[in-house]
This record gives sequence, structure tokens and C-alpha cells, in this order.
Amino acid sequence: MKPSPVVLAVAAALVLAGVAGAGGLAYLFLRGAPPAAVSLDPGSSQPAASLGALPSGAASSIALAGLDGTWSVDTSIGSFSDFSSSWVGYRVDETLAGNRANTAVGRTPDVSGTLALSGTQITSVEVTASLQTLKSDDDRRDGQLRRQAIETSQFPEATFKLTSPIELGALPADGETFTATATGELTLHGVTRTVEVPIEARMSGDVVTVAGSIAIQFADYDIERPTSFVVLSIEDHGVMEFQLHFRHQ
Repeated sequence: MKPSPVVLAVAAALVLAGVAGAGGLAYLFLRGAPPAAVSLDPGSSQPAASLGALPSGAASSIALAGLDGTWSVDTSIGSFSDFSSSWVGYRVDETLAGNRANTAVGRTPDVSGTLALSGTQITSVEVTASLQTLKSDDDRRDGQLRRQAIETSQFPEATFKLTSPIELGALPADGETFTATATGELTLHGVTRTVEVPIEARMSGDVVTVAGSIAIQFADYDIERPTSFVVLSIEDHGVMEFQLHFRHQ
């Protein structure tokens, strides 16, 4: 069940312009390592909640016969401080002054959405992410996104809507990870395109955690790369990634 991926969309956000002056120099040398890419792989460095362990607040079990119906994004599960909560974000590679390679990562916890399950099919997914609250490791970069690149002052949201049902084949067991591809419409920067998003999902009690990522070409969404004197170059593409906790209603 692939959501939003959207919700995904955020991919373009991956711009990190706008650091200036002495503060820009501090950013060049004091920045930490970027967050790990999203994954449900137990061998990754993701927080426990995103690895499919029972999220805080989830019921310990749910009857398989009761899986049908609506599942909604629950933002009360996990914590944004360690990215164990629901979020949508971006990552993009850049070259800073002095030819220092860097990966800019920004994420927002302000995500809403639903998915519907009927039998062994996910019949609908709709996810919306607020891009105005994208947070990276530098507030100045975040501020530049309001007027450059994804221009969140004009395009405050990104959305994803499933256009083809996802056939699971069989209902997943508790703790089981399954993979699928979500085909749908991603709207970013005022442009809507059909995308195919590979996803991983795992059920823990009455919560299903969905994670995924997709490459985004900026030009496909009429996004211009930002400019900054401390950034020598920015790739013309990035990655939109997301982690969403859906709770059964």
C-alpha cells in the first residue's frame, strides 16, 4: 500500500539554497551526517518504529477479517525527532564551496491521508503533505524553499492519489513485510504526473507502516534549481521518500 507518497512529492524540496555570510561557512564545516535513507530493512539504521516493531499506541493484534475498510495516517505514533513518526521528505546531492560533497535532507511530519483495503486489494490511497513545514539541518535552506525551487509560498502542498488498485495476493500476517508498486498521480509544484512508487509495508497490530522512495527530475515539475554562493552545484534531480503509519479505523 503505497501512499503518498506523496506525499510524497516533496522530492523537489531537495534544494538547499540560501545560506549566506559567515553563517554559511559555519554550515559548511559544522553540518552533521544526513539522516539515513528510509527503509524497513532490519539491517538499516532506521528507528525501531520504522522497522516494523509495534509502534507506541498500536493494538497488539487485529483480526484478519477486520482488515477491510479505511486506514488513516496517525501522526501520534513515533517521534519526528528521531524520524520514527510519519513523514514525507526529500534528499538531493550538492557540491558546496571547496568541492565538499553533501546530501541535503528535509522532512515534514505534517502529513494526512487514508487508504482503503478490500479483500486482498488496496483500492484507494490519498495522501497530502505540507511542504511549508519541511525541516532540514539549516533553517536558512528551509526558508529559501518558500521562494525558490518548490516555492512553498505558492505551492504549499504535495499530494498523491492512487489510480490503480494494488493487489496483495494474500493478506499479510502480523510482522510480515511485503512489497508492492503504487501507481498514481503525484502533484508537486502545481504539476501532476503519473508515477510508479515502489513501497515496503509491514503490519504491527492495528497499524501498517509504509515506506518508499522515488527519483524526481526537477524539470518534470517545472522546478528550477536554487542558487546560493556557498553551493557550487546542485543535481537536477532528487529523491522523494516517505514513511507513513496507517491505523485501522
